[in-house]
Amino acid sequence: MTITITAFERSPDRGRGLARDMRVRWALEEVGKPYDVRLLSFAALKDPQQLALNPFGQIPTYEDGDLGLFESGAIVLHIAERYAGLLPDDANARARAKAWMFAAIGTVEPPIVERSAAMLVERDKSWYAQRLPIVEDRVRDRLGQLRTHLGDAPWLDGEFSAGDLLMVHVLQRLKGSGTLEDFSTLAAYVARAEARPAYRRAFEAQLAVFNAAPSDR
Repeated sequence: MTITITAFERSPDRGRGLARDMRVRWALEEVGKPYDVRLLSFAALKDPQQLALNPFGQIPTYEDGDLGLFESGAIVLHIAERYAGLLPDDANARARAKAWMFAAIGTVEPPIVERSAAMLVERDKSWYAQRLPIVEDRVRDRLGQLRTHLGDAPWLDGEFSAGDLLMVHVLQRLKGSGTLEDFSTLAAYVARAEARPAYRRAFEAQLAVFNAAPSDR
């Protein structure tokens, strides 16, 4: 059976490749596995059938035969473990690559998401002017630590891995904000990943969905 993932039929990222189905698309492209995409409206995310796959009513989900998964990080980990191309063969290097996957989602992403949420939903609050610099500092602290680790290396630990895939997708949320651009090493790191053929195929597939959606813009 062909792998099936879910994605927004009209993504709020406006075709920028930030929706989390992008991580799964990219991983599948890296390992060369074909997949189908089931597009969902926001209302359809709450359908009982979909809630059985993801009880939180989110995308993406992943179905392969009798296996159903949710949470983009868990899906990427499953793909990386099942198919060659995203994890090293060496046991220690493989463990480190997984650690970077968790670091991307558990350490670097939270302050970036907090920053985005503050800018989107708290801008009209009385505390916004005081809160934003605090959130921004948290993001910059993490970026500084990541830059120090990366140094002049092309990837986080040896060859490109699922750890890089998730880390880059997390960092992309900062593109155009000026924050990522202040860390030229990390901006170049993101650009290297975006130049990968597998990334380009995944991005173009997600963008095609946005371009095909009825326009209400």
